[in-house]
Amino acid sequence: MKTAMPLLSALLLTAALILPATPAVAATPAVAATSAAQQCPAYLDHEFRKLHSSQSVNLCKAYAGKPMLIINTASHCGFTPQFKGLEAVHAKYKDRGLVVVGFASDDFNQEAKDEAEAADTCFLNYGVTFTMLAPQHVTGPEANPVFKELALQTTAPQWNFNKYLVQADGKVAQYFDSRVTPDSKQFTEAIEKILP
Repeated sequence: MKTAMPLLSALLLTAALILPATPAVAATPAVAATSAAQQCPAYLDHEFRKLHSSQSVNLCKAYAGKPMLIINTASHCGFTPQFKGLEAVHAKYKDRGLVVVGFASDDFNQEAKDEAEAADTCFLNYGVTFTMLAPQHVTGPEANPVFKELALQTTAPQWNFNKYLVQADGKVAQYFDSRVTPDSKQFTEAIEKILP
């Protein structure tokens, strides 16, 4: 019995030296992503095709647990120059976790009929790098699930470039109509309030 204990201790010590330690830290991001996706509100858990692309994005899988700025856009609107300010917001706050997502829509008859033209307006004319989604309905009974929920929490878009600041938990922190510009003090203060 006396020789068994030192032998067992030696075996355990050898095993500890030979076997690699479990990389608990390496697994953490995947676990965190899975946990965030599970807590993501159902209205964001949908696939949307990107503007003028065959690629799609699921808002929960891509952005769960992050605050969002969601906008309905159109490329032939008097407010279309706001793309420049929205891109500035994206550039300024993306490292602090804010996700900007634009939903192109022709619900107010101001979107280009050709998706390639809409993409040129966003990406070439205004240098947009934030996520832009293919044209879809944002008002009425055909509104996509995101805008149906945003309308329930606040109000449906009354025109293009309505802006919804959404907290990380999916609740709308504040709604802004088309006239509130992305560089306004009111808008900037609202963003600062929902960021860490």
